[in-house]
Amino acid sequence: MSPRSVVIAGYGMAGARLADEIQRRDPEGERVRLTVVGAEKHTAYNRVLLSSVVAGTMRPDAVRLHDDEWPSRTRADLRRGVSATSIDRDSRRIHLDDGSTVDYDALVLATGANPWMPPVEGLEPGPDVVAFRTLDDCARILDAAKLGAPVAVLGGGLLGLEAARGLAGRGNLVTVVHPMPHIMERQLDAESARVLTRKLEELGVDFRLGVGAARYVSGDGLKLDDGTHVPADLIVVSTGVRPETKLAADAGLAVENGIVVDDLLRTSDGRIHAIGDCAKHPGAFGGLVQPAWEQAAVVADLVTGTKSASRYRGTQAVTRLKARGIDLTALGETMTGADDPTAEVLTFSDPVGCRYGKLVVRENRVAGAILLGLPDAAASITQLYDRGTPVPEDRLAVLLGRALPAGAPSASSPADLPASAVICRCNAVTKGRLVEA
Repeated sequence: MSPRSVVIAGYGMAGARLADEIQRRDPEGERVRLTVVGAEKHTAYNRVLLSSVVAGTMRPDAVRLHDDEWPSRTRADLRRGVSATSIDRDSRRIHLDDGSTVDYDALVLATGANPWMPPVEGLEPGPDVVAFRTLDDCARILDAAKLGAPVAVLGGGLLGLEAARGLAGRGNLVTVVHPMPHIMERQLDAESARVLTRKLEELGVDFRLGVGAARYVSGDGLKLDDGTHVPADLIVVSTGVRPETKLAADAGLAVENGIVVDDLLRTSDGRIHAIGDCAKHPGAFGGLVQPAWEQAAVVADLVTGTKSASRYRGTQAVTRLKARGIDLTALGETMTGADDPTAEVLTFSDPVGCRYGKLVVRENRVAGAILLGLPDAAASITQLYDRGTPVPEDRLAVLLGRALPAGAPSASSPADLPASAVICRCNAVTKGRLVEA
C-alpha cells in the first residue's frame, strides 16, 4: 500500500508540531508522504520565546524547533521561503508562488495569523515601526532599539508587555500605550492589572492607559488622542492579530473570523483540515499555543490512521506572562466577581509586594484564577484545574499555595507527580515525556 500524500501549508509552530506528531506516529514513512510548505526562510521556531530573544536572554538559534538536518532525517519534503497561492480542490492540488504544484490526499492549513496595524496617521511598517511577530521582527527591533533610546510599545496585551519588559531590561526607555483602562484586559481583572502595572513600572516600563495613538512622526514620536506626546525612536506594534484565511476563502471554504472546523479539525471540505491561529473552533482560544499542540495531535492521529476516534473537544486555557522578574498565571474564569452568587471568589492583594491572588471555585472545582507573584499557588492551582480535583476546604490556604488535597503530591515534589502532569505548556511536555527522554 502506497503512503498517503499529506501536505501542511504553514511551517510555523502549528505546522512544525503537526509534522513532528506525524513523524512520531509514522517514523518510517510507511503511511504518510509528508510535504511542508513555509513562507519564512527560517527553520521553524518557537514564537512564545521571541520576547526572550528581544530581552537578550536567548539567542535566535536557541528558539528553533527543528535543526537543518530535520528534513533529511525524517524524509519530509520541506519547502522554505515558498507560499501556497491557491488550492484546486477538484484536482486536490495546491499551487505555490515558485510556480510548482503539490498534489495531496489530505491538506492541513496551518497558515497562522498576521499582525494588525492600527489605522494611525504616519504609522507604516519600516525601520522604526515594527510589528512584533516573527524572528525577523526581533532582528529589526534589536537593530533599531539603541541602548537608552526611547521606545513606544503599542498594545498592553501579553506579547506587548513581554516586549516592553525585554526592551526595558536592555536599557531602553519604554512607554506602553494602551487604549483600554487597564493592561491585559482579556486575562486580568482591574485590581490584578493595577498590581502588575506597578510591578512593571518598578522594572522601568512607563504606561499611558486609556488613550490611543493619533499620529506618528518618524524621529519624533507619537501624538496621542488626548493631545499629549510620547517620544520614540522606535514603535513596536503589538495590537493583535488576524487569522490568515485568504487561501481558504479563495478556495471556497467556510470562513468566519477564522477557518471554520469541526471536532475532527475538518474544514467544509472533508479532505482539508485547519489548525492553530488560522482555525476557528468553539473550544479554542486565539493567540495561545496550547490549542495548536492539542489540535496537531488529533490531526496526526487522523491522517496517519493510528486513532480514527481522535477528536478535538477544546482547550482549557492557561496564560503565563513570560517576562524576567514576573510570575503571572491566569486561567479559566478570571473576570468573575465576588458578587456572583453561583461561585466562591477569594481575592488577595498586596500592591506593595506586587502580589495578587484570585481563586474562583464552582461546584468544589477550580473554575478560574489569577496568580501574580505566587508561584507555589500557581503550580498547585494549575494542577487542580487541569485534573479537575476537588479544592481543599481551606480556600485561603490554596490561594496562598499552602494546601493541596489529602494524598495529592506537592507541587515542589516532582518525583511524586503523575506522568500526565504537564511541566511545560509552551511545548506540551509532560513529566512522562521528560522521563522517557
